[in-house]
Amino acid sequence: MKRIFDHIDLRVRNFAESVLFYSAFLPLLGFTERVEIEGWLQFEAPGAEPNQFFGVTEDRQHRPNRSRVAFWAESKERVDELAVQLKKIGARSVDGPEYISPSYYAVYFDDPSDNPLEICFRSRRFSAE
Repeated sequence: MKRIFDHIDLRVRNFAESVLFYSAFLPLLGFTERVEIEGWLQFEAPGAEPNQFFGVTEDRQHRPNRSRVAFWAESKERVDELAVQLKKIGARSVDGPEYISPSYYAVYFDDPSDNPLEICFRSRRFSAE
């Protein structure tokens, strides 16, 4: 299947604070190629072809809502590993990890601007449940 997801541009209240968090967090997920763009913190997934990326920029008027960005983990154990790292890099309101259903395991947390994020492992398709 062709790639469907391309990128996320996330707004944050305090760029300097968020750079510290996302510079530690995004490489843990595989976004290891930092791209220098003025006013942005941007990391891409590795590879020769254009690949998905995650960008962060400041908007001092930003008001977080409860829309959540969820990142995929390849196993329950990987969710557990990342959950330990979240606390070390300054994630806020860490909840879990835990089973949400028999096939859905996740940890929920907020970034320094209170944007809600998640790391999850799903062992089956929702339509198969």
